[in-house]
Amino acid sequence: LQKQFGFDFQTLVDGEVILHLYNRGGIEQTASMLDGVFAFILLDTANRKVFLARDTYGVRPLFKVLTDDGFLGVCSEAKGLINLKHSTSLCSKVEPFLPGHYEVLDLKPSGKVASVELVKFHSCKDEPLHVACDTVEALPSGFDLETVKSNIRILFENAVRKRLMAHRRIGCLLSGGLDSSLVAAVLLKLMKEININYPLQTFAIGMENSPDLLAARKVAAHIGSEHHEVILNTEEGIQAIEEVIFSLETYDITTIRASIGMYLVSKYIRKKTDSVVIFSGEGSDELTQGYIYFHKAPSPEEAAEESERLLRELYLFDVLRADRTTAAHGLELRVPFLDHRFTSYYLSLPAELRIPKNGIEKYLLRLSFEDSNLLPKEILWRPKEAFSDGIASVKKSWFSILQDYIDQQVDDLLLEKAAEKYPFNPPKTKESYYYRQIFEKHYPGRSSWLPHYWMPRWVKATDPSARTLKHYKSAAQE
Repeated sequence: LQKQFGFDFQTLVDGEVILHLYNRGGIEQTASMLDGVFAFILLDTANRKVFLARDTYGVRPLFKVLTDDGFLGVCSEAKGLINLKHSTSLCSKVEPFLPGHYEVLDLKPSGKVASVELVKFHSCKDEPLHVACDTVEALPSGFDLETVKSNIRILFENAVRKRLMAHRRIGCLLSGGLDSSLVAAVLLKLMKEININYPLQTFAIGMENSPDLLAARKVAAHIGSEHHEVILNTEEGIQAIEEVIFSLETYDITTIRASIGMYLVSKYIRKKTDSVVIFSGEGSDELTQGYIYFHKAPSPEEAAEESERLLRELYLFDVLRADRTTAAHGLELRVPFLDHRFTSYYLSLPAELRIPKNGIEKYLLRLSFEDSNLLPKEILWRPKEAFSDGIASVKKSWFSILQDYIDQQVDDLLLEKAAEKYPFNPPKTKESYYYRQIFEKHYPGRSSWLPHYWMPRWVKATDPSARTLKHYKSAAQE
């Protein structure tokens, strides 16, 4: 953007471009031209305006509180706003700012503000405005398979390349699943091309000999990364629950389960290495229909709709987990699968092309990289492991270890009365009750931050783990 518009920068701070863009074309153009992840508040005292904006998927967090008498508080975490003491109002409503939106507020002479409008500037299906400044040439159109596969490769590689801008050392989370493995492989290839002169560190967490650790080891050996394994012990995982819930600001079951491993691996990265900019595979399951329950979608069209719904809600679930668990340890997360151009292209493809095929989810994505030799075949076609399951041993999955521990902590009677105590999103299991208690201890009366629990669709699920689904059992038994 600096080159495109000839902006004269005073600093090396990437955020400076926001001021120049705003000065040049106002708030709508500013939000629409930013390619990447952001949350900002912009104060224009000359025109007595305040603006808030947040990126398309809400990868960066933003919370606000606006009282009836015009007192505005903004913070990247809700915990910074809940104890604000303000003369006229008790317990004001702290809420997440919606991704892909900007808000215009009038600034009164008194310093108070009034909201004028909330505008959705980008939705995930639309090609972003900043494509005009993109370094990738116009791609061939048409939906024949070879063209589509080639476009997916080009755009994904571009998504990783543009995220290489960094003053600090780059590392990569590697679970050994398809998504993180693709990110790591492409990342390493591009780092070599632009002569980054340190080895790429990859990081995996799991219990001794868990499926994820073994698969990650295989990928690291294939791509040649400097690989680190963090062994998760049950004790440590259970002890981290409260810190994790405090960091996440949610009581969603699957989010908490999966966050524990990610929180502990981030803690390791911070303490033991100098990698700070951390790449990860978040967003792929939602975009490329990676969840096991997509096999049960009634039609390609409904699967496509569900994919978009998941992307819209990422900021409440997977993106929330990934941002908070890394940021809690001072790491900066980068998620190439949520690149605006890559996602809008993928979502523009015919619904029929994007569904699971031959019993394999993310079929199109796998097929696109089939001949690239980036990954070993058995990794490229490795079936989905839920993160909270893949880190555990084959004998006993992480969520059943958690449930066994929590079983001793929550009395049956408490669970029976759960709906009276917590009428909104009442906990249905002891595990859910246990998380909710911790959440309410830190964030009393804020349960509306989570509109609903994350649950698979089209199946009669009582637990969010894929391990409980029939499809999983038949595959495991085979």
